[in-house]
Amino acid sequence: MSDAPFSLTGFDIAGMERIQAPRSEGRVRLNNPTSHALEQGRSRLLVTAALFALVLGAIGVRLADTMVFSREAEPPVAENTTARPLPVTRAEITDRNGVLLATSLATASAYADPKLVIDAEEAARKLVATLPDLDYRQVLKDLKGDKRFVWIKRNLTPRQEFEVNKLGIPGVFFQQEEHRIYPQGSLTAHLIGLTGIDNNGLMGIEQSFDKRLREQSEPLRLSVDVRLQHIVRKEITQAMQDFNAIGGAGLIMDIKTGEILSMVSLPDFDPQNPGEMHDESKFNRATLGVYEMGSVFKILNTAIALETGTVKLHETFDTSHPLKIGRFTIHDDEPVNYWMDVVDIFRKSSNIGSAKMAEKFGIDVQREYMGRFGMLKAPSLEIPEVGGPLVPNPWRPTTLLTVAFGHGISVSPIQMSSAVAAVVDGGIMRPATLLKRDPNAEIPETRVISPQTSAILRKLMRLVVTEGTGKTAFGTGELKAADTLDYLVGGKTGTAEKVSGKGYAHKSLRTSFAGAFPMTDPRYVVFVMVDEPHGTKKSFGFATAGWVAAPAVQRIVWQAAPLLGVKPVVRNDPEILQAMTIN
Repeated sequence: MSDAPFSLTGFDIAGMERIQAPRSEGRVRLNNPTSHALEQGRSRLLVTAALFALVLGAIGVRLADTMVFSREAEPPVAENTTARPLPVTRAEITDRNGVLLATSLATASAYADPKLVIDAEEAARKLVATLPDLDYRQVLKDLKGDKRFVWIKRNLTPRQEFEVNKLGIPGVFFQQEEHRIYPQGSLTAHLIGLTGIDNNGLMGIEQSFDKRLREQSEPLRLSVDVRLQHIVRKEITQAMQDFNAIGGAGLIMDIKTGEILSMVSLPDFDPQNPGEMHDESKFNRATLGVYEMGSVFKILNTAIALETGTVKLHETFDTSHPLKIGRFTIHDDEPVNYWMDVVDIFRKSSNIGSAKMAEKFGIDVQREYMGRFGMLKAPSLEIPEVGGPLVPNPWRPTTLLTVAFGHGISVSPIQMSSAVAAVVDGGIMRPATLLKRDPNAEIPETRVISPQTSAILRKLMRLVVTEGTGKTAFGTGELKAADTLDYLVGGKTGTAEKVSGKGYAHKSLRTSFAGAFPMTDPRYVVFVMVDEPHGTKKSFGFATAGWVAAPAVQRIVWQAAPLLGVKPVVRNDPEILQAMTIN
């Protein structure tokens, strides 16, 4: 081996010290063209990588903003409904026996983020093909809009949810919601009411107890009995069909508790399809409508006359001639040419006799007792659809006479039923309620007349059924065994001409019957009203209460009494006849 030193491109190692580049960040830079090119390429690569990182970071921030932070009007939960369902938050409503009247189900609603929909026209076509009730133009307009959130369809059925999900449309999602269901349909429509698309109460119990139904999980139990509701609705429907009437209302009330066991207004509506509801079907004739009740008011007029002592039971009045006051004339539908006592006036429903009885006690007493009977202010009831009475002001002498036979003052069926309940139950008035009462709860009571006057009125009301204007319905034995067995119904018919302009339409009637049973110890009030009935061949052309409303009450009683635990008695039982005899 040579001892000569190793050389590189003309430089020896010993001379390397002279050509070393200065140290920079720990690297040795070789001062030659090749190393310079490598260094330059590395720098460009680093710059390019930094630019890519910045671009990707910006895209990531935008995606996060789009997907998480910037969805306008998006509900609090927006995910596919294959996730765990939301808990139902609105409490159920049941009848007094626990039968379900309203409940809630978790459902899926489809919505879209138009910014994420790739092809709006194709998406709209697919959605309308799957959900035919959608409007293509509206869906397309929504999907092409600038909003970040639009509803496609709310409250889908499970099948609809599956079919929409199967379309796989980008930008279409599902939101879990709560949907109100009414298992009884229109049967309890005016009582229960309904909720809106966002599950807020809009009518009836749903509106009145909206907060309670949202905040408490226990079912809200009402006073009504679905079985009785079916009976009342069926019989009012039958009466309307038989006499070609435009509407009707009816109810059953527990006299001892004030609980409303059935409340029906026809026409009604299906709360599951509020879009098909019209104004006439929404109107609650049982509680919101106020009407001149006609001769049903003679129950109250007679009670006032006897209670105040201004008239004696067998005191007679000249009813043989019409009664004139100013430009008005009061007459009877069936005039008589003799004087009648209070018993006959009530039994034959004499307007003339009732007006003359009212003259005996006067305006101030009449107004005071009408207040006691709850006729001068709206009743307190647990639904918003409650009408206030139309009270005469000023209360003139003519008003005194017309109110005596149910004209000149308008009240609701629920007001009339509460007053009748008080008259027959020893003179004790209890507030009506749509909620099931606690058996141990103390019920507010107000005395309006004496037990003695109440006992007389029960006998008079029974006389109407056995010998008076209600005899046609209750005395002919339309139902089997009716000739021998009886639930001892008592009541009063009422046929009122409807107001038309400044007068009355003589051929437009509103008929009603207020009854109670059993009259030996009344427990239930039954009220039926039929609006604008028309006479038929079967009724010999008559459309009065004795032919229209009273038979409906009879049919209701015969079907409802067994369910209420009331047993029939032998009609001509001597003890019963004695108890109902007017001395």
